[in-house]
Amino acid sequence: QFKLIVKNPEKPVASGLQIKAIVEYSPDRAEDLQDKLILLVDDEKVHIPLLGLIPYSYLEIESKIDFGEMIANNKTVTKKISIANHGSVAGGFRILYGGVVLLNIRPARGVIKAKSVKTIEVDICTDTPGVINEMMKVELDDRGFTEVWIRGVVVKQDLKVIGVSCGKVLKCINFGRLYFGTSKTEKIYLYNESPECMDWVAVLEDNAIGGELGTDLQKSTDAVLQDLSLKTKDVDVSTLILCIPDQGTLLPYEKSLVTLCFNFERNDSSLIQDYVLFLRFETAGMRGGYLPTLSDGTTATTRSHSRHVDLALMGSGYPVTLSFKPGEVINFKDCYLGEQTQVLCTIKNESKFLPVTFSFRKTAHFNISPETGKLKKKTEKEVKISFTPRQIGTFEMKQIIDIIGNGVDKNNVDVLKTKAFHQLYLTFLGVCKSKTKSVVFTVNPGLTPLISNATGQFVARDTGQLSDTAPVAILKSAQTQIHAHRENRNCKDDALIAFPNDRAASLRPSEWNKKYRTIFTKTERYNYIDPDFAYTVSERLFREENRKYYIDFIANLRRRRLDKEATRQFYIYNNPVSIGLKPADGLESPNISITDIPKEKKQHKMLPLDDKSLLTGRKLAAIVSKSTNKGVWSWLNPMPSSNQEKEDCRLPLTHKQLHQIFIGPPSIDFGDVCVYSTTTRELHIINNLSFHIWIQIDIEFMELRETSPLSQVVPPFTKTHIPIVFETMTVGMFKRSFSYKINNQHAGHVLVVANALPVELELSKRELILIPIAGSLAGTEFRRTVKVLNRRNHPAAFVWRPLTPERKPSFSIRPTRGFVEAYSDLECEVIWHPGFHTPETGEFILCVRKGKSIKLKCVAKVTIHT
Repeated sequence: QFKLIVKNPEKPVASGLQIKAIVEYSPDRAEDLQDKLILLVDDEKVHIPLLGLIPYSYLEIESKIDFGEMIANNKTVTKKISIANHGSVAGGFRILYGGVVLLNIRPARGVIKAKSVKTIEVDICTDTPGVINEMMKVELDDRGFTEVWIRGVVVKQDLKVIGVSCGKVLKCINFGRLYFGTSKTEKIYLYNESPECMDWVAVLEDNAIGGELGTDLQKSTDAVLQDLSLKTKDVDVSTLILCIPDQGTLLPYEKSLVTLCFNFERNDSSLIQDYVLFLRFETAGMRGGYLPTLSDGTTATTRSHSRHVDLALMGSGYPVTLSFKPGEVINFKDCYLGEQTQVLCTIKNESKFLPVTFSFRKTAHFNISPETGKLKKKTEKEVKISFTPRQIGTFEMKQIIDIIGNGVDKNNVDVLKTKAFHQLYLTFLGVCKSKTKSVVFTVNPGLTPLISNATGQFVARDTGQLSDTAPVAILKSAQTQIHAHRENRNCKDDALIAFPNDRAASLRPSEWNKKYRTIFTKTERYNYIDPDFAYTVSERLFREENRKYYIDFIANLRRRRLDKEATRQFYIYNNPVSIGLKPADGLESPNISITDIPKEKKQHKMLPLDDKSLLTGRKLAAIVSKSTNKGVWSWLNPMPSSNQEKEDCRLPLTHKQLHQIFIGPPSIDFGDVCVYSTTTRELHIINNLSFHIWIQIDIEFMELRETSPLSQVVPPFTKTHIPIVFETMTVGMFKRSFSYKINNQHAGHVLVVANALPVELELSKRELILIPIAGSLAGTEFRRTVKVLNRRNHPAAFVWRPLTPERKPSFSIRPTRGFVEAYSDLECEVIWHPGFHTPETGEFILCVRKGKSIKLKCVAKVTIHT
């Protein structure tokens, strides 16, 4: 096997020189050889070993694939494992797996080139929680099998509600008894007990079974049913329960603090109202309810794997029940100015369960002591009310009593503030009289005092304090002719007449354009204008211009407003329908009785959902019904085209907005399908938002390559569907998930499950007995039919072949070949041809193209009559 090619030197080799020898290896069989080469150097021998090794491959694979912790969310998780070839030639591998957990291994066999690495992908569908501990065998280049263990844990994505104070899982929160108009808060932890992030939203189940909305549970059953039949509850519970925050993202194993507030609005009802509500924390986008009926008659709710937790909320609303003694109208005794009257009022808290805090507001002429106080349940307190009038007259005052409690701060909902949530009213009646005092008039001795009557004859004493200003008595000069001179009697101007006793006020600054005349002779009186106080001519002109500017400004505003109103009225009536008649112009209203008015059914208004309000079951159901009641939108619009669509499809969506979009069902089960067959299911898309959304589907595997369209713009409040087409050429279980994106930002996925089976036909009977029928013609009585059944979704081609071919067969069947359509059957007729030495049994084989063959045994029973 080895050959040495060398020329030995005849002379000694000098130092620094070398001799080259060539060793050839020419194997003639596949085995490793070993030899040695002997080198003689003077008197020494040097043994050089020779090894002849055949080329081979050396494959190496990892012994474990660890998926770690995964969430049971119907998603396909892929891990990669490498097979390295360290040898000098290519080597093949083959993977065998027969475990319980469905694994998608690709490729399952192949060849790896020398000095290269091959990557193997292993997919696991996380649809069922459990522990994965499976083993697959890998055959490496016919050198035996190597075990590779696949390990992982699939867990549920649990969302838990934990109490802040107790640290335990909560199922119910009882807010207790509250007054109408007050609020109470409770803090909880929302805990994500899973190794992946979770987007969540809060949905208030106001239409859930077992909920109560404003029912007095202390009443009897008959009374409650009677109340329900008399009035319809229409309560917007989104204002009753506040959840801050009501959406968010939880990191793996993270706790988030959530504040729940039971906020009773002010209610004038005197009845007790009990509330039992369910608050559901759901995974955003995974709708657990309010979903439409699918084409196969089932709802998506039954197929949804929504991860949620329900929290029951209980609370009772009570009215404020305060009674006043001697009553709500308190009548005080008459008193004089400067005196005081007191009344004792007893305030009693009639409530059996709740205390009350009250506060009297300030009221003129009345004093209350104490002004504030607190009454425990079924207790009373005396309040002293004093009537201290400050002027003469009859008083009827409305006293406001504020009831103090905790309420929600609109700026910071997490903090409750003390406020007046309810008001009560008392009526105070009081009369203040004046004291009578006799006034004695004395004759004026001749000196006219500062205050006197017109003639100055009598002066009243003890009439009170004097005024600081002098009286000025004036009247129109044209209205009196007393003692007027002839020359002044016919004066027509608007001069004012001054009384004789106004001399103290005549020196005051006066208007320069006013004239004064005396009361008797109507002679024009001197009018003094003080230059220190009077306006100059320029100042008077400036004031007049300024006044005119503001008068013109106000007039322009009024004219502009009237022009706008006239234009609006013109456009209202300037249309083809209106003929210019003003409403009710000359028309008399008809007389309508109550019986003529038709009774209309009360319809619930659909309230819009904004990011500030809490999602409720009724609101979601109303919006979904609006979208689903329309016809299916079937226009092909794969890309945003208009400016509005482009603007809408760039918007990032909140968790609550994603929760109002339904894309599903989340799991599409094709069931049993045949290879090479085409099966279609619908992926429903319902856009319950008020703007456009853009759906993009990403499919990576070949089984769904016929699905189209993969992109669609869905208008607001519209439903549509995308046909998902499944086709496979591989027999076995298929379980993969494809992903989609909303507005090219928010990702989701849908699980596709199918069981691919080969084409198969069934026979109604495996053994067919042919018996003659009485009264039949000769040669026709031995006939029977057998049904060929196709219970699968693909047409099957078949051929009948006799098991023992004969020149002249005794049994024949027709048709001998053909097709059986999907989910249908075909009858084949078997005939026995009697004759001498004709066998009475025969067998046929039903050969199915790309399927299994079936054997049919035929027996003819001949009856011989003697």
